[in-house]
Amino acid sequence: MSSAPTLHQRFAEQAARHGDRVAVTDGGRSLTYRQLDRRADTVAARLRALGHGPGSLVGLCVARGADLVVGMLGVLKAGAAYVPVDPAYPEERIRFLLRDGDVSAVVSVTRVRDRVPDGGVPVLWLDALEPLPGEAPGAAPDADGGDLAYVIHTSGTTGTPKGVLVEHRNAVALFEQTAELVGHRDDDVWTLFHSASFDFSVWEIWGALLHGARLVIVPAGTARSPELLRELLVTERVTVLSQTPSAFARLVAADQARPPAGYALRLVVLGGERLDVKLLDPWFQRYGDDRPVVLNMYGITETTVHVTWRRITRADLDEPGVSPIGVPLPGVTLTLCDTRGRPVPDGTPGEILVGGTGVARGYLRRPELTAERFVTGAGPGMPAGARLYRSGDRAVRTADGGYQYLGRADDQLKVRGYRIEPGEIEAVLVRPPRIGAAHVTVSDRGEGDLRLTAHLTAVPDRPLADAELSVVTAELTALAAAALPEHMRPSDHLFVESVPLTPQGKADRAALAALPHRRAAAPAPAGGTPTERAVAAVVAEVMGRAGQGPDDDLFGLGVTSLAFVRIIADVNRRWGLRLTGAELDEPTIRALAARIDAAA
Repeated sequence: MSSAPTLHQRFAEQAARHGDRVAVTDGGRSLTYRQLDRRADTVAARLRALGHGPGSLVGLCVARGADLVVGMLGVLKAGAAYVPVDPAYPEERIRFLLRDGDVSAVVSVTRVRDRVPDGGVPVLWLDALEPLPGEAPGAAPDADGGDLAYVIHTSGTTGTPKGVLVEHRNAVALFEQTAELVGHRDDDVWTLFHSASFDFSVWEIWGALLHGARLVIVPAGTARSPELLRELLVTERVTVLSQTPSAFARLVAADQARPPAGYALRLVVLGGERLDVKLLDPWFQRYGDDRPVVLNMYGITETTVHVTWRRITRADLDEPGVSPIGVPLPGVTLTLCDTRGRPVPDGTPGEILVGGTGVARGYLRRPELTAERFVTGAGPGMPAGARLYRSGDRAVRTADGGYQYLGRADDQLKVRGYRIEPGEIEAVLVRPPRIGAAHVTVSDRGEGDLRLTAHLTAVPDRPLADAELSVVTAELTALAAAALPEHMRPSDHLFVESVPLTPQGKADRAALAALPHRRAAAPAPAGGTPTERAVAAVVAEVMGRAGQGPDDDLFGLGVTSLAFVRIIADVNRRWGLRLTGAELDEPTIRALAARIDAAA
């Protein structure tokens, strides 16, 4: 047994100290620490009464909001671990995550009842849950820092997601090790910007609740609109903001279009993907680099969110293109190794191996993969006998002792903070019998607008005629929408004759972009209103291809969040409006056209 505390034990300390202080703000709804604690106790008591406690995995299918926090804390108080499942995911993926997580129960809310499959396990509906007559919270089970806290699924090389097992002591150590760096304060206001299925949410939720601070829920529409996010930051007096660099770039651009804001920000934490320091230039010109302090933090789900830190200042802008990730957090080690696992000298690029308190237990029911990625340190310069995680990321140690991030050592992609194994997408794209192979790459359309492109070849001896491309593309788009979350859906489908190989016999992904290709022809312009046709032209220009139907879900077609922002910005310029995108009941051309006509 470990003597380390658990997340809910640390929260209990804050609830006892700050019972009447607001813990969570969700639009017009707020919960104090005492209210949050009591509601979570009801969840925990009901789960324990149903036999779910230590050793249990409980699915948490709740959108970002106060109910999510109640459910998460209740699962932990029961002694179980939560398995986050975003209800916005396609049904096929939700079913897989609950099945792969081997959950014994599901915690959800009735408004997403249709998203929770009947999997033969009990479902606890948070918004319909009231204490039973005479029901007492009951004694909490013995809790230990070595107990499992959560299982977050990441993209898998085999075509299926893999669950990462993170213990309480991993997460608690993260906040102990960042105490001096962040200066956690009980008067801070944090945002919950990210889905619980993305490990940045662990940093956001517990960064607030373990320190008596207030957590502000960022609605989905606000998260997609940098203008609305800017307004929320000012209105709620947010002091700590966590963003991927691409999301922060959108906020910086929106901020530049308005007079300087009266932010209360004292700290901006960037992470989840490579930072190009030049994106901070306009922000520093307007607000300086002293308040808010901007931290770039590198980390991985398997090493509990954050591993290194680096304060970014104006001086870093003198080296554009460089991505400094700084030095390890206390209690964390970084070792750079060559392809044989031998440490490399300073100045020589190598793969990052992470050791220390954040290294997770392993992968859920994947012993071979766990043994491959979680290794024991050995050799000169490596911690003897230490457990290390092979990240697959490459970096170089500089003369000042810091590290610079260089990219991946394998085919893994990074899109808006998500680590994506292209093989998982490719496994979906080769389902149609006419597709022989699929290779997915990422392209940068500028300003951090990263999009996935599928390069497809037909089965041997059965080439696809031009007339067939539209049908096949529509089938592939539908398959991706049904099986993959938004951030994993290709924005374009290109058909190529063959794929070049590297000397090692692997697909040469770097050469794919330059290959001659065919694309499904855009259908003849649909009828519709003049406004709908004009909006369709705007969408086609931003996407670099035509063919979007008036009622097609744009995100289902592979439109990225940044591309959507660009579409809204182009519409506003053309029609002289100030739409944010949050006004739309559905993200479609027809709905956008209707808003334009209503405004006119």
